[in-house]
Amino acid sequence: MGFPKLLIEDKPRKLEELQMNVQKELNCMNRKLNIAITRIGNPYGHPNILAEFIARQLKNRVSFRKAMKKAIELTEQADTKGIQIQIAGHIDGKEIAHVEWIREGRVPLQTIGVKIEYCSYRVRTIYGVLGIKIWIFIDEE
Repeated sequence: MGFPKLLIEDKPRKLEELQMNVQKELNCMNRKLNIAITRIGNPYGHPNILAEFIARQLKNRVSFRKAMKKAIELTEQADTKGIQIQIAGHIDGKEIAHVEWIREGRVPLQTIGVKIEYCSYRVRTIYGVLGIKIWIFIDEE
């Protein structure tokens, strides 16, 4: 979870609830489970957290272009060499679904020896389901 503010505000109750849900899923009710919350040093360098950020913006009916540009702006502070963001679906409630994407910097998807982090994320909006894909180019190896 990229934005654990909700988890931290009601810390004891939410953590116990999360712990019970995880124990049920893993079928380990008789074992002790420890959950540790750690702060990530450079959060906007991770595509999962960036996808959650964009999804939250789209749910709040912010323009998709504005959300993508803000995400790129946040990523530039995270010392990355390039980012590509793609949003697909019924964007802004249009009848015909289409794909919009934006790229900043270099994102060499065809080169094998580079370190690229990728995330695919689905978000339900009032217009339907949108797919968000994010590629972040870290560095060459």
